[in-house]
Amino acid sequence: MSLEKLRLKSTKDPFPSSLPIRRRISTSSRWLRTVSRVLMAASPLEWGLGVDYLIHSPSLPKLVELTSAVISRKGSRPMRIKLFRSLPFFALLTATTGCSYYYESKADDMVQRQMDAMVFVKGGEFMMGNPGGWSVRHDTWPPHKVVLDDFHIQKYEVTQGDFELFQAVTGYEHTDERYENMRDEKPERYEPELPAVASWQDASAFCRWLGEQSGTPVQLPTEAQWEFAARARGQMLRYATENGEAKAGVTMAAGPARSAHNMREIRNKLPLAPGSFPPNPLGLYDMSGNVSEWVRDKYKKDYYKNSPVQDPQGPDEGQKDIFFGENYRVLRGGSYQEFIGNTTVTRRKGAETLGSEIRGFRCAY
Repeated sequence: MSLEKLRLKSTKDPFPSSLPIRRRISTSSRWLRTVSRVLMAASPLEWGLGVDYLIHSPSLPKLVELTSAVISRKGSRPMRIKLFRSLPFFALLTATTGCSYYYESKADDMVQRQMDAMVFVKGGEFMMGNPGGWSVRHDTWPPHKVVLDDFHIQKYEVTQGDFELFQAVTGYEHTDERYENMRDEKPERYEPELPAVASWQDASAFCRWLGEQSGTPVQLPTEAQWEFAARARGQMLRYATENGEAKAGVTMAAGPARSAHNMREIRNKLPLAPGSFPPNPLGLYDMSGNVSEWVRDKYKKDYYKNSPVQDPQGPDEGQKDIFFGENYRVLRGGSYQEFIGNTTVTRRKGAETLGSEIRGFRCAY
């Protein structure tokens, strides 16, 4: 959204009383996120003009009125928490009071925390590609020798709260046009402590920004790095848990029973906060279960047949999405909507600009 669009938007009432109260709550949350990102990305002059638009806008008094209504309503606690814990909400408050230092310091703290969570992985040789026959998917074959240099990878999946802070500080917009609608339909999935909902391009942008802020060449891990780390330097581990075994509620979260009678349970299930279960032997959390994780490589079903031995980076040309013409990228690690399929060799694909509630990421360098 441009500053001019913000001016026009500020002259309208974004929360008409004709909307149901829950719809007004979700609309206000989306409005706050959008406006705060515009302000955080603006130049000093534009920032001042933007704040002036807001001060004279009917939106702020309506927001205060709506907030009071939310607080007084019985049973509204989850939505109230969602509104007040939203980082862009606090960004808007600091912007309208002339103070952005809070936000900038939060971003600096977050960068330091992200980099402190990087785990050193000593390189080496391993057999990549389902050497234990742990997956029935044809794209996990054949097993092939890979040799990797040393690298670092994050202990935890990046959270929604940290991703939103990145968006607010940089003005970055989600690449998936469905994002706001998905968020309105299932707001509980977007709590700050849960894994970030991001497309491949979003995840790449976050990791690159983290690298720019830290002076380190951070990006998404390659597929080979991801599997080597998940299998604790290439050991014969079916699951990336403390002992290589899958025990529901002990080593990783249980998935829903998959049947025609429980589709609602599957749709309503949520991931857990990263770090909820013990790590694998390298100290890495949730590489089996929780969310599928984006890696750097383009996807090609038979790439393993021709993969180079030394530090493979994925194919130069991968499979394209037939609807958008975009590259498919590789996802690893299963998801919280299943259980047995969360192996260290589970491999899937997704279009670059599309997000999903079952997809997330971690960074590496």
